[in-house]
Amino acid sequence: MEGTAIVMFSGGQDSATCLAWALENFEHVETIGFDYGQTHRVELEVRQKFLEIAMQKFPKWAERLGEDHMVDLGVLGEISDTALTRDRAIELSDAGLPNTFVPGRNLLFLTVAAAVGYRRNAKHIVGGMCETDYSGYPDCRDDTIKALQVAVGLGMEKRYVFHTPLMWIDKAATWKLAHELGGAKLVELIKNETHTCYKGDRSELHEWGYGCGACPACELRASGWAVFANQKQDWSSKPSQAQIT
Repeated sequence: MEGTAIVMFSGGQDSATCLAWALENFEHVETIGFDYGQTHRVELEVRQKFLEIAMQKFPKWAERLGEDHMVDLGVLGEISDTALTRDRAIELSDAGLPNTFVPGRNLLFLTVAAAVGYRRNAKHIVGGMCETDYSGYPDCRDDTIKALQVAVGLGMEKRYVFHTPLMWIDKAATWKLAHELGGAKLVELIKNETHTCYKGDRSELHEWGYGCGACPACELRASGWAVFANQKQDWSSKPSQAQIT
């Protein structure tokens, strides 16, 4: 696709897969990350290392990757009372949602990414939201993203396209997509150099990546990997979409 895309890259599995998808599909790609006072801020620490290694391993993508934007959204952490912004145990809230839900997070992320896109002349915003394998967050739903796309476009008098490549696929299919985009090389890179665990635990490397192994994010990632690994014979025999040396 023509034009510039801005990828919301947190440093986790989903956003890393979306970054690879964007680099394969757009002529120019920039990344944006958000520091909102998250307790698992190790995800911010792995971002640059992932980008550096990925660009070394995939030179075709390196030619398309532009500036990385880091935005301080500490106010979001200050007004939130969640397990991702406070030292609290992960549990269900009275609303029936896990208390890892940070109200307004994706709404704010997409709006800020679009504001940066306004300055960078980028109408494509890419995010890893998904309502297939997820914790029920209302700001990950397709209807939410589409409604916000319209509102942001009207409010900025600019046509935006919010892309969510993972919206209708589960975690096993997310691993499969990574393989289709960059082969086993990308799968290993995501496994070893991203971070998705809500606890910020990077003490043990599991077969699916680093994490505590018990939080909802780890459970989703591990179960998806198990399905993906069981299908290994099917995907390992197929060439990757990105024919990169």
